This record gives sequence, C-alpha cells and structure tokens, in this order.
Amino acid sequence: MSVRGSQVGMAEAFLHPSVGRNVRLEAIAAQIDWRPLEKALAGLRSGDRGAPPYPALMMMKALLLQQWYGLSDVGLEEALLDRMSFRRFVGLAGDQAAPDHATLWRFRQALSGRRLDSAAFEAVNGQLDAQGLIVRQGTLIDASLIAAQSHPPRPVAKDLKSDPDQSPAMPREPDASWTKRGSTSFFGYKAHVAVDRGSGLVRRLVFTTASVNDTVVADDLVLGDEDGVWADKAYDSHARRARLAAAGIKNRICRRGNKHHRLSIWSQRRNRAIARIRSRVETLFAILKRHYGRRRARYLTLPRNRTDFIIACTAINLRRALVLTA
Repeated sequence: MSVRGSQVGMAEAFLHPSVGRNVRLEAIAAQIDWRPLEKALAGLRSGDRGAPPYPALMMMKALLLQQWYGLSDVGLEEALLDRMSFRRFVGLAGDQAAPDHATLWRFRQALSGRRLDSAAFEAVNGQLDAQGLIVRQGTLIDASLIAAQSHPPRPVAKDLKSDPDQSPAMPREPDASWTKRGSTSFFGYKAHVAVDRGSGLVRRLVFTTASVNDTVVADDLVLGDEDGVWADKAYDSHARRARLAAAGIKNRICRRGNKHHRLSIWSQRRNRAIARIRSRVETLFAILKRHYGRRRARYLTLPRNRTDFIIACTAINLRRALVLTA
C-alpha cells in the first residue's frame, strides 16, 4: 500500500465504527455470492483508454448504486469520491481514485453493446433462485409505457392523435414510437415483464418501442417452469391458450370478448378473480416510476434504455431479496 493509502487506513482506524456505515448496502453485499456476476462480466473492459481498467464487477456495483440512489453519472462520480459506504460497497480502496462520469458512461455502453446486461441480470437471479426465493407459483405478465426523453412538438402530437401509427420518427430519438393509451396518443417505449407470483421478483423482461403490441412478446415472457400464467385480456388468443395447455401450464389469462361473442357470466367472474392476482405486477411499475424515476426514459436510444431498465430490475430484485429474507 502507498504511503497515502497507509495514512488513509490509519485515519479510518480511529473513526467510530458507525462512521461511513450503510446497513442496507452491507446486507445487500452479503446477500449473494458475487463471483457468478463477476464471471458473467469477464472480459468486459472498463476505464480510460490505455489505462488499467477498473474491475467490471466494481463498475457494475456502481451502476446498481446509481439506480438505488437516483444519481446521474456525474452525481455517482461525486458520491464515489466522498461516501465511504459507497466505496466499501463497490470495493474501492482508500487510496484509489473513483471512476469518473465518462468512464461510467463508457462501461454502460460496453455493457449494452456486448449484451452482458442480460447476463448480469441472470447471474443475480441465479443466486436468488439458489436461495429458494423464486417460488414458481405462477408468472404475472404485464407491460407499461415509458415516455421518451424527448417531448414531441405539440403540433405534431395533436395532429397524430387520430392515427399515431402513421406518425414519423423523431430525428432526435428515432427508436421511440407512437401508440395509443385509451384515446390519448403516447410517444416512447414499452417495458414488458414476467414477475414471479410468490416472490414479486422479476424473472424475465423485454424492452421495446411503444408501438409493439403486448401480445407480440408475450410468449418470450413465459418461463416454462411456472405453475400458471396470469395476464390481462390483451394477451388472450386461441394459439396462446393451446401453447400453455400443451406445456402443462395453467391458463390464467383474462378472456377477451368481442361484438360477435360476448363474455359469459362465468368468464366475467373468472376475469375478476384473475385481475385481483394479476394486478400485483403493477406494484413493480409503481416502484420503477415513483422510486426509480422511470416515468420518462433517461436516454435517447432503445439499446441504452433497455440496459438502464435491465439494471433497474436487477437493483429492484436485490432490494426485494432483503425483504424476502428478513
């Protein structure tokens, strides 16, 4: 250790044990074995060009802190400089410089470009599954709209209310698209999730542009090992009913009627019973939007926002695991 590092270590030795402690972060750090996550990120370079890179696991932990505390890249850099609990969580030595905001940005870009964001998510979920936290009583499927970072010009939004599908892409944010929510046009993205019914943990996710219909990605959200699938009527189709039956998975998707075939009294009652359970998935979206600030996208492209969403769900699962094991 350098002279400066020795001085820092000696200074910390005289501090009260409570100084710089964060009980919640310490609990999360002890919750799982981080080695599978480190292995999933192996080979991912981070740091300045030509300089020794920061360990990928350290950088990933920093991005989790960013989610939990709602920090910008600059804010995260500053927090890693002056918050002892943050430095301890990510593994920064007392004499080690914190990654700057540009380094954090490049690491996130590399994570997205190599699609290792999903690998990190699966590595964490594998740990939670090994602890018996994923109970497989059923999968709750749903989707939620997330507004684009760019505000579309008011005249354009007004003109396109009648037919948003014909709207042109926004040059500044070409991956966002229009859809309708009721009678209102909406511009942005859509987050699709599969949540474990018993634990509330996110098991699978898909992030798309807003115009993608919910049912298009529904089959990708079925894990195959669940007891049943619970979803609203937007996901109902004869083909999906047949696939679930063939897989031995209980169909708990609300039935959808039409003007030619109205729902029977039995189907209406069935839908109400399903809705009471299916609605629990909305808790996840409430957390994402109220506590993690995802009413609006943080970035301008779909890949960057997808990575941001995956990291947010990873962070939520780790926090949820503390509740489940309390």
